[in-house]
Amino acid sequence: MRLTSTLSAALISVVALTAGAGSADAAACSNTSAGFEEWSAAFKQGAAAQGFNPRMLDKVFSTVRYSRSTISADRGQKSFKLSFEQFMQKRGGQTIINRGKTMKKNNAALFSRLEQRYGVPAGPLIAIWGMETGFGSFLGKEHTLSAVATLAFDCRRSEFFTDQFYAALELVQAGNLDVNAKGAAHGEIGQTQFLPRNVVRFGTDGDGDGHIDMVRSRSDALASTANFLRGHGWQPGAGYQQGEPNFAAIQGWNAAKVYQQAIAHIGAQIDAQ
Repeated sequence: MRLTSTLSAALISVVALTAGAGSADAAACSNTSAGFEEWSAAFKQGAAAQGFNPRMLDKVFSTVRYSRSTISADRGQKSFKLSFEQFMQKRGGQTIINRGKTMKKNNAALFSRLEQRYGVPAGPLIAIWGMETGFGSFLGKEHTLSAVATLAFDCRRSEFFTDQFYAALELVQAGNLDVNAKGAAHGEIGQTQFLPRNVVRFGTDGDGDGHIDMVRSRSDALASTANFLRGHGWQPGAGYQQGEPNFAAIQGWNAAKVYQQAIAHIGAQIDAQ
């Protein structure tokens, strides 16, 4: 789930800031790279005061850099202003449908388990999976921790991404995010592109190995996506097109109307087979 200009994705669930998030703001935010090192030092100190492991913090902050490419991407999102037809063409909607039907067939047991547990059918899960990363084929190229840290430092949405950075630290400390992990420009993680706080809230160990690996485990990524939709009011057996009960859960996934329409349409085409 890409982050739209209005904040999307397993992205846009409304999150409560962690108790100590404000303490990391001893250094001011900025709309340029100036002061990032000082801000990082203050954030690290604040995180240590909140009980994060100092050795883990040393490792994290040795990798974090200001990401100009993240800022550029944040300022230049345009595809969500397209019509539905234009958006489907630009994002390869028909290809996602065609490949999605094969994915459903080849992973029938997995999708059956997910529907039994979460009440979410294969179609919308596959639509999200295909739309976000081409079924895991491209997860992004930005250093995740640097992307989230940069947006926490940037003044435009500092409060929101300060919480996301704390969540990323939680994931690293739990062994569920590698410090060198790469993902999308806003710090989205894994095959269905969760922001860190949503991994903390909805991440699920779908394959039973004791970890939540959104990158390498399709079972974890898809189970987490189903859990996200359930957490946003998904009703088993109800419809998910516009005007139907479960469309609201899709709206929770991404704030852009055209994206919501695409997920509903692609999912219906896949579920129809």
